[in-house]
Amino acid sequence: MPVNVLVVDDSGFFRRRLVEIFSADPRLKVIDTASNGKEAVDKVAALKPDVVTMDYEMPVLDGIAAVQNIMKQNPTPVLMFSSLTHEGARVTLDALEAGAVDFMPKNFEDISGDSTVVKKLLIDRVLAVARTNVGGQSKPSYTPVKKVAPEPIVTERGVIIPRRRKNTSLVAIGTSTGGPMALQAVLTKLPKTISVPLVLIQHMPAAFTNAFAERLNQICEITVKEAKDGDKLTAGVALLAPGGKQMMVDPRNGGSVRILDGDERLNYKPSVDVTFGSASKCFPGKVLSIVMTGMGADGREGARMLKKAGSRVWTQSEESCVIYGMPMAVEKEGLSDDVIHLEQIGERIAREVD
Repeated sequence: MPVNVLVVDDSGFFRRRLVEIFSADPRLKVIDTASNGKEAVDKVAALKPDVVTMDYEMPVLDGIAAVQNIMKQNPTPVLMFSSLTHEGARVTLDALEAGAVDFMPKNFEDISGDSTVVKKLLIDRVLAVARTNVGGQSKPSYTPVKKVAPEPIVTERGVIIPRRRKNTSLVAIGTSTGGPMALQAVLTKLPKTISVPLVLIQHMPAAFTNAFAERLNQICEITVKEAKDGDKLTAGVALLAPGGKQMMVDPRNGGSVRILDGDERLNYKPSVDVTFGSASKCFPGKVLSIVMTGMGADGREGARMLKKAGSRVWTQSEESCVIYGMPMAVEKEGLSDDVIHLEQIGERIAREVD
């Protein structure tokens, strides 16, 4: 059965164009459109769509208020459209906090054109969002092997000696769809006294990462900032990779980051694989890495390099992921040392590194 889509936008042109794009794919069926937030809330209640595409700036009821009402009354996966501005980033983060699953830049030129790449990206994103359960859970697709914690050492006299944790010099976290709220859930549980630096890789446009870092910094005890070239790795500071760039860990000056232009050959800018791979060389055996919610397999090859160098890799549990793609790719390759529920990751990090 096709995925039923409700298209919500106050622009008649944008609505028509989205309907054309979605209707051309047999996997999607546009069941109706709405031109304002109140109409969207009413039509979600009446039609029960599988997914809603939502603009944020609309008359009568804006997109954020519409998402809040939908989540209260008839929880439904929502894909937000947002402008590529600092204000657009702020509004998008508000929408994600209200319950939207994911977002896409609203670029009239791209949508109005005949770009096969843009159409495929949009359709794939809608299909992925439709597969999620609102509330941060993806529909089951793979059952990971349950990890068992290492048993303590028992001496001949019966004395129990706990296994020593590996020395950790860096915590590296990679995520994508569902990541903003997942990172918020993790980082708000870290104490400002945490003894290691952190690097964060979130798939996000260039205009969004600074606003996201600012928001995290306001609500976390640790310091969170968008990374700049040459920033030193400092305990209690999380450096967020800037959108459209690549962030590499550099061993010089006791550890710092290099910010490079995004390689056109790489699908993701920033890429989890790039940062993880560089960290494996900079701190062999001393990285605690976590691959969290997101589409695709970015992070798998970086996790492989980290494991080969003796570092640890954790993955977010399927039931707590918005999209169980990136963690699944790592787990299926046997690279995950532990599978952890989102609500436990922050506490586990704090306990493991201090």
